[in-house]
Amino acid sequence: MSDRLLVIDDEPEFANFVRKVAENCGYEVRTTSSPVEFRRLSRDWQPSHIIIDLVMPEADGVEILRFLAGELSAARIFIMSGFDSRVVDAARRLGTERGLDIVGTLQKPLRAKELAEVLEANHGEEDVVTESALQQAIDNGEILPYYQPKVDLHSWRPVGFEALVRWRHARRGTIPPDQFVPMAEASGRIDALSQAVAAQAVSQISEWQSLGIDAQVAINLSGQNLHEESLADRLDNMCRAAGVPEGNITFEVTETAAMAEPLRALDILTRLRIKGFKLAIDDFGTGYSSLVQLHRLPFCELKIDKQFVQECDRSREARVIVKTMIELAHNLEMSAVAEGVETEDVLHILAGMGCDAVQGYALARPMNAAVVPEWLNEWSSRHA
Repeated sequence: MSDRLLVIDDEPEFANFVRKVAENCGYEVRTTSSPVEFRRLSRDWQPSHIIIDLVMPEADGVEILRFLAGELSAARIFIMSGFDSRVVDAARRLGTERGLDIVGTLQKPLRAKELAEVLEANHGEEDVVTESALQQAIDNGEILPYYQPKVDLHSWRPVGFEALVRWRHARRGTIPPDQFVPMAEASGRIDALSQAVAAQAVSQISEWQSLGIDAQVAINLSGQNLHEESLADRLDNMCRAAGVPEGNITFEVTETAAMAEPLRALDILTRLRIKGFKLAIDDFGTGYSSLVQLHRLPFCELKIDKQFVQECDRSREARVIVKTMIELAHNLEMSAVAEGVETEDVLHILAGMGCDAVQGYALARPMNAAVVPEWLNEWSSRHA
């Protein structure tokens, strides 16, 4: 079946604009401003993609999402609005928790190029991101880490990198993790995927050491990686074989992942610390048992989630939350790292709050390992 896009928007001119861009991207398109017609088209036309305007007079976007969830819609859904970004994000979470495939949000006003890029990236290429294709990618070395720098806010020196997984596909180009990591977890391939990333990161640290670069690297662990009692031994043996000190590696675990099997997580994460690895609690503040996890598990770094960080320059509430997290980390003798820093204003706000380190587009985008030495030299020359 070809890609079919159904758009519901109460502004006919804007819906027409979306239609023209989408048709140029190879989509069949239907547009409507009527909730009744939308429901009929959704049932009869079976769209593969849907764009929903969140604010409409007859039925708002939340009502539309409720309807689609009731219909068990499998369409890829974009939420579009010029409304407050926090409300849009709340609607996105609502749709996801109702089982819908919310692939992104679109902020009005929207340029044709931006919309085209989003639509091109979300064609329904079912033959590309499959379980067998993922396994083949792991076997063929198409899964690789890109490295995003972390910078110390006291010295303005780089203090390490986070290894962010990417799939370098021959036809699709670089595929982001949200399009294949959930499938790896669901299909039981997450151990192989994490092993591939960890092995490359350890090898890369060894290579950087030979160039005189003493790099710290953070590697993400899925909650499903925390089922293997020999995980600490395997990772320790990997480091010893490469001549890489365990202290050069931080494993990042989300609080949600740590809650999946609390006793087993406590066992495995404690052994990782005993072996000399560092541990960070990632996306802090987005789960339900944050303080419990900080008390129970041997973390040495707290990563503040980007949804709070990115609002620091315009939201008093966000600033209070971030400052509280920084103080909490310091009181527990942990370092505080803010992720998702995208503007200079936020960067300086965090520095004033005493945050220890930051990462985000304001500093650098994730990069191929080959360009890291060049980036380090450029950063050093700018901040000498």
